[in-house]
Amino acid sequence: MAKTILLVDDDALMRQSLGFNLQQAGYQVFPAESAERALAYAQSKRPDLVLLDINLPGMDGLDALKHLRDEMGIPVIFVTARRRELDEILGLELGADDYITKPFDFDVLLARVKAVLRRSGKAQINQSPRQETITVGMIAINPIAHTVEIDGRTVELSPREFDLLYTLALDSGRVLSTEEILTRVWGAEFSGEPQVLYVHIRWLREKIENDPRNPKHILTVRGVGYKLV
Repeated sequence: MAKTILLVDDDALMRQSLGFNLQQAGYQVFPAESAERALAYAQSKRPDLVLLDINLPGMDGLDALKHLRDEMGIPVIFVTARRRELDEILGLELGADDYITKPFDFDVLLARVKAVLRRSGKAQINQSPRQETITVGMIAINPIAHTVEIDGRTVELSPREFDLLYTLALDSGRVLSTEEILTRVWGAEFSGEPQVLYVHIRWLREKIENDPRNPKHILTVRGVGYKLV
């Protein structure tokens, strides 16, 4: 059965041309010109993936992402023309699965679509193996409840931040290379894109370290990678 993609963009020509190409690639595509229409559709049909523009009339893509990811658990790829403020554009702190900036090569977008669908499919198949709470010092991570506590205080993390911390905790005390972390948390297709990891390490330190500039938990091992202690 063909995977379904919800294409959200207020540009009618973009919806038509990109939708046609995705259909030619074997996907079932449903277009929406606004975040409100997209959320109404997603609630009833539950697409396999959402291609989401940031600049939309009414509710913008960043707000829509919160509903799609947190409430519905649908993977999202940002498709945007913005090039400034990279941290926000990526939407990674909020939990976007990937991003691509306009103008883009369709083959590049198609590769990212396939990668995100593959990762989300594996996640659904492999939800049970996670063990009970992992404790590293004062940090307690419960992968089943998806919660993190530091010295009894609950810390709110985005899905990707949680996966990053959990990955480091599974090998606490051991240095994990940048490439190894990227492969485990984001997938092999992110090899060679260390800036994604750097951004998340910074965000994670801001949430779990008393002094993010002088971290005591997530340590950098220069030329190698990171470790959780």
